[in-house]
Amino acid sequence: MTELRRRGHEEEESLDEREPEPTPSGSEAKHDSGNLDPASVDNTPEVLNKALSGLSSRWKNWWVRGILTLAMISFFFLIIYLGPMVLMMIVMGVQIKCFHEIILIGYSVYHSYHLPWFRTLSWYFLLCANYFFYGETVTDTFFALVQREEPLRILSKYHRFISFALYLAGFCMFVLSLVKKHYRLQFYMFGWTHVTLLIVVTQSHLIIHNLFDGMIWFIVPISCVICNDIMAYMFGFFFGRTPLIKLSPKKTWEGFIGGFFATVLFGALLSYVMSGYKYFVCPFEFNSDANSFTVDCEPSELFQLQDYTIPCLFQSFLGWETVRLYPFQIHSIALSTFASLISPFGGFFASGFKRAFKIKDFADTIPGHGGIMDRFDCQYLMATFVNVYIASFIRGPNPAKLLQQLLALRIDQQLQIFKSLKASLIQKGVLPTGA
Repeated sequence: MTELRRRGHEEEESLDEREPEPTPSGSEAKHDSGNLDPASVDNTPEVLNKALSGLSSRWKNWWVRGILTLAMISFFFLIIYLGPMVLMMIVMGVQIKCFHEIILIGYSVYHSYHLPWFRTLSWYFLLCANYFFYGETVTDTFFALVQREEPLRILSKYHRFISFALYLAGFCMFVLSLVKKHYRLQFYMFGWTHVTLLIVVTQSHLIIHNLFDGMIWFIVPISCVICNDIMAYMFGFFFGRTPLIKLSPKKTWEGFIGGFFATVLFGALLSYVMSGYKYFVCPFEFNSDANSFTVDCEPSELFQLQDYTIPCLFQSFLGWETVRLYPFQIHSIALSTFASLISPFGGFFASGFKRAFKIKDFADTIPGHGGIMDRFDCQYLMATFVNVYIASFIRGPNPAKLLQQLLALRIDQQLQIFKSLKASLIQKGVLPTGA
């Protein structure tokens, strides 16, 4: 036993000595294929470099960020116009790119050890996670279609078993890939991959779930985060004097507070505009008869104008006694408040992560902004909140989905449920005793 402890202690010390320190930003950690860290590469288009050559670096960065922000907002409007299916494809693409950026950082730090199968296993686990989550969504959303097709019905019935078997295969491959003297590092990377899956895949899955409840639950939260990011930057750029948090030295209290008020106002106005259109407020559902998705419904009470009495304290000041609002606008205040006060902590978390590895950005995909993950670090936290908020305060039982599941049962099971339901309604006095 003593000998084993001594050997284990020596192995840990050897690993501690061999573990590489993240390279400082001056020399920058190298990415795959020998590329330098994104922070050291100026990927600004040559046209912008020439047009802004006479400006200081501060104002040049301001214009580059502004122009690219307008371009991204325009692209966002375009994909909204193209519809929910395109939005889902974009979410999937963003998820894959964010996963790639985070995994690449891990590989860049530990690439000198040539750990076997690290990237292969990382992408394999991403495939397994997506198969599980999206398989659950397909089974729930396309229930009628799945029940009609025999192969799909079998896959649906054994979906979780298949998902677990796929994960077990990856788990066994990881165990077989363990190399002496590198155990600790390999388990670091195993944990790295799984935490990345938790952050990226789970959150993107929740974003799509929000989308099925109506595009407004997708667009308003995302727009509030974008608005807060822009307005906090603007207020901080022009009025910022007081540092907010050490993890992000450029963040200021002036930007944080200014962004909060601007975002709450923006959320209320955007909600008012969107609540009047069925395209945005109706759930995204699959029509089994037409084999296509539909966005058409009778808007719920959330999206019907109602009169609200203004508190007496403000009646004399405003000159109004009542105001007509959509109930969703009240909910939008909660969404925009979270986007302003809590979602930024997703960005602070990402800043701490980048500082731990002494890199400025996750990648250099977007000039002036960094990688895709740099733009979506707050969005994932927001997506989780929206999903929890809908489940807690908005969503109720869905009779249509429940009926679909009942019709998929055997006849004897349907009769049993019918008798139980009939007995319950008679007991409550809804049906007469002799019915």
